[in-house]
This record gives sequence, structure tokens and C-alpha cells, in this order.
Amino acid sequence: MIGSGAPRSLGVPAAEARLRFGTEWQENGGGPRRRLLLVDDEPAFELSFYCGTCPLLFRRLETATSTLSLAGVQERLAGALEDPDEGGVVDAFGALLPEGEYLPLLLMVEPRLVVPGQAGDYFSGEQVTTWGIDQFWGLPEYPHTPYYRTFETAVDSDAHLYEFVVPMVPPSWNQQERVEEYVRLMGRGTVPTAVAISTLDVCEPAAGMPVDHYQHWGLTHFLLDGHHKLEAAAIAGRPVRILSLLALGESLAGAEDCARLPALRALPRSVRGSGS
Repeated sequence: MIGSGAPRSLGVPAAEARLRFGTEWQENGGGPRRRLLLVDDEPAFELSFYCGTCPLLFRRLETATSTLSLAGVQERLAGALEDPDEGGVVDAFGALLPEGEYLPLLLMVEPRLVVPGQAGDYFSGEQVTTWGIDQFWGLPEYPHTPYYRTFETAVDSDAHLYEFVVPMVPPSWNQQERVEEYVRLMGRGTVPTAVAISTLDVCEPAAGMPVDHYQHWGLTHFLLDGHHKLEAAAIAGRPVRILSLLALGESLAGAEDCARLPALRALPRSVRGSGS
């Protein structure tokens, strides 16, 4: 954790925002069907369901095909931001977002690329231990994208924080010459900065279901800028900074839980049950 600002009002009217959150409703006047993150009015990700007892989820959809880099701030993001409000970056990216309250967080991460179903996958590991496999499909949840794991720590004896960085498009879409250039820069000590829109979803299984019952606090950063930087950092085993804009009104967490994030994110990394 490098720093955090106070919650800020950012954004433009939802109809003008390139990125926004939305709800897909069931037909014939039914309840909500899916909670979505949309880019340019196209559903990009399905998110954790509103009930709070369903498993944590970020699932890439077929229409997630674009990123949201801004040419005007690329030079500033080539190095390490020292403060969330430095250089007007928050305001620049805030103009892509819907009107709302956002908590800026400046984080240092060392990303590890995870492929669903392979070693280190949260969805086939920790999530299955708590919720079991999907009863209809007979499989773990599947996010339809590689993603990065960066940090985890204990919230308390009954809750654990898991942090993820989710690319808008898969790393295989990145330009490899740019990734290699960032690998070289990081080898010389450069620590670049990426930018993300983030949510905190607190999910807890219904009583009597799991083998290991506790709250999963999912801090999920959806990359707006920095896809090549994150891949390079994972390849090189080097740190990168993330300026996170936590969407307070779109998270499945209360105000008190969101307010705890800066202190939780400053704790040492701790794997559940290991204490280290």
C-alpha cells in the first residue's frame, strides 16, 4: 500500500460514460438476472450476484474486446506515481466513469498470472473449498480469462481478503514487443503505474453449505490502463503500481468495510490458515 485519498465524487452522466455498471433483468417482470460491468454499452464482465451468498465472480463475456488507455497521461504513468492525486490522473480516468463516489487507492503489487483450472486458481481452489462446485454444471466457476493474483490477508478469524487484477482483454492479445520493453525497463528499476476501476465484493455462503465457512472479501481491479505492464511484471517478477478507483456505490460491501481497505491492504500478506 502506497497511499489512499479521501472518497471523491467523479464521473459523467451514465449515458456518457465509456464504462459503467448495470443490471440485466429477467423477462416478464422478474428480478435481477446478472450484475454487469459494461464498456461502450457492451457487457464486458458478469460480476458477483447481489444476494451476497453466491460465490465471488468476475466472468469475461464475448463482447469484452477493448481497453481504456488515455494517450494524454501515458508519460506520467510510465513511472511510479507517489500520490493518488498526482498529475491529474484520477480526474482524467474519472471522465470515463459514471457519476458516483470513488475511493482512490495507490497500491504496490507483484502480480502472478493465473490460468483458470491451473495452479493457483482461486475459483478451483479456495472458492471450491468454501462453496463446493457448481451444482448444475458440476464444475468450479470459470472466469473465461487469465487473471493476476497479487495479495491476500486475513480480515479477521472469519474473513479473508483476496485481491485480483483482471485484464479487459487476455494477455495473449498484448503486443509482445511492448511487453518486452517493459521487462527491460523494470530490470533497470523502473516501476510503472497501471490504472483500474475496482470493486469490493463481500461474499459468504449460506449456513450449512461449506466445509470451510468464512467471508471472502474480493478486491477486484479491472484494468483500464496497464495491460502490457502487468504482463511484464509477472514475467520479470517485478513490482508495478496500480492506481485503483474503488467504486463505492457499485461494490457488494458496506461503507464500513470499504473504509477498512487502506488499513487491510497495508498488512503483511497472509495465506488463509497459514498466519504468514
